[in-house]
Amino acid sequence: MEPVFILVPGMFTDAHVWEATARRLTAAGAQVRAVTLAGPGRPRAGDGPEPDAGAHAEAEAGAHAEAEADLETHIEEVCAAIDAVTGAPGGTGGRGIVLVGHDYGVHPVLGAADRRAERVARIVCVDAGLPQDGVPPLAAVPDQSVRALPAEEAATGTTAGVLPPPGREEWTRWGSTAGVSEEALDRLTARAAPQPLGTLLRPLRLRGAAAAVPTTGVLCTANGVGIDMVQRLVDLGDPALRALTGPGVTFFELPTGHWPMLSCPEDLAGVLLRAAAGEGHRLTPPGASGTPAHLHPFPLPVPELPRERRGNVDFYFPRPGGTKGIEGAERAERVDGPRPAVVFVHGGPVPAGAEPSPRDWPVLAGHARYAAGQGAVGVTVEHRLHDVADYPRAAGDVAAAVDLVRADPRVDGDRIALWFFSGGGPLLADWLAKPPAWLRCLAAAYPVLAPLPNWGMSADSRFHPVRALADAGHAPPPLVLLRVGLESPEIAATVSGFLAAAGEREAEVRVVDVPHGHHGGGPGDPEEEWRGAVREAVRAVLDRLDA
Repeated sequence: MEPVFILVPGMFTDAHVWEATARRLTAAGAQVRAVTLAGPGRPRAGDGPEPDAGAHAEAEAGAHAEAEADLETHIEEVCAAIDAVTGAPGGTGGRGIVLVGHDYGVHPVLGAADRRAERVARIVCVDAGLPQDGVPPLAAVPDQSVRALPAEEAATGTTAGVLPPPGREEWTRWGSTAGVSEEALDRLTARAAPQPLGTLLRPLRLRGAAAAVPTTGVLCTANGVGIDMVQRLVDLGDPALRALTGPGVTFFELPTGHWPMLSCPEDLAGVLLRAAAGEGHRLTPPGASGTPAHLHPFPLPVPELPRERRGNVDFYFPRPGGTKGIEGAERAERVDGPRPAVVFVHGGPVPAGAEPSPRDWPVLAGHARYAAGQGAVGVTVEHRLHDVADYPRAAGDVAAAVDLVRADPRVDGDRIALWFFSGGGPLLADWLAKPPAWLRCLAAAYPVLAPLPNWGMSADSRFHPVRALADAGHAPPPLVLLRVGLESPEIAATVSGFLAAAGEREAEVRVVDVPHGHHGGGPGDPEEEWRGAVREAVRAVLDRLDA
């Protein structure tokens, strides 16, 4: 049986966004129906040109209720599209339907699949997460500043009204436009329509039937997320992501931005056909493929030091007289009185309640113990970065932890270094913008140094280290950057941008490379490269504390 694709657009768009993809799918022998969801300014059935008639794509508009449309309206419209193919509810129909949702469109797709599960062969989420029961689509809106407007309406109990469509230069607030031509961007802007607020504020209600429908995720890597990143999130143990390791769940990557139907419609059509055939990459449950990267052993020998835990901060103090047989012990032997401290800050977002917690990860505790073995006070901080919207809260956690460290009489409060990992990199921005005199060094390991496209942060975001460095009216503290050679292109671009800004500012930056290392390391990486790089980076930080 040839598949029938029902294509559901995302926010502000209609069926026309699928034209080029629909044309390629029908050329391959598939049937296609492109749905236009209810909302003001969107074509009704029979209004205006349909998506390319030669592609047999059909806009299913239904009776649009303008701004009063909500998520339930859109779910019913997708159900109607399914019924138009398979017959009325309760009929035998067929299981050849592939429901494809882009962006917001995955919410009505999942809601409809939950009510017509016996007729749906597969759900495909195009650059969108898998929605959860009871969560409104507003939670998935990337632009954090945009979230505030509907949230204010929700607080008053109002669901009427609309969210205006983006202007031509504003689409990047909703996702990367990488690969979209100027002409396509012009057309996208011209056809954009307001989004009814009710579609964002009403929670998605699921009965559980959709959980049994095979599902495929199409990840657009230029928007910031790839398969490897999703696997790492699964490895952190978030129960909400465990379903992604099921046998019916597959993934594909496309090296493009958030609108693949505009940037690479032929590639997207090919992926949809393969998804319909059950192909794709499958994730593994946590630990099933060996030790997850964040639990891989620290690469260097460290002393067994007692941990002193205070709130969200763990201290590792050097032994008096140093630790024999540990690298750098001679440095520890030379120090009397209060010691300098290196505060290690984990990345994220990390699911709330993750076990083990970040400060117990071998990489974080190992760095702290290693620094303590060389005479500094090693400190780990656990912060509440559970979502990209949590950076302000995490920054407050780190600042409070640093105050606690500096107040300890065993710490030389005038000699502090801060070291950030991975997704903790954006927290560097505050310290670059206003570095206190006691901050002797900033370090970062395989960091994200600018907001990724799918984070929904504006260019003037507070948590943008590249911009903070470029705009600072003073010399930044010395910087140590541990860089991996096999970093994802999207994160590597933020590092390159940061180094370019550092070069323009003539900032002091020590770059330590792991040429064949991946983000976060892991069992497949060359251990000797990691040992040498970590050793060199820690020594560089301690040298700046001693200077």
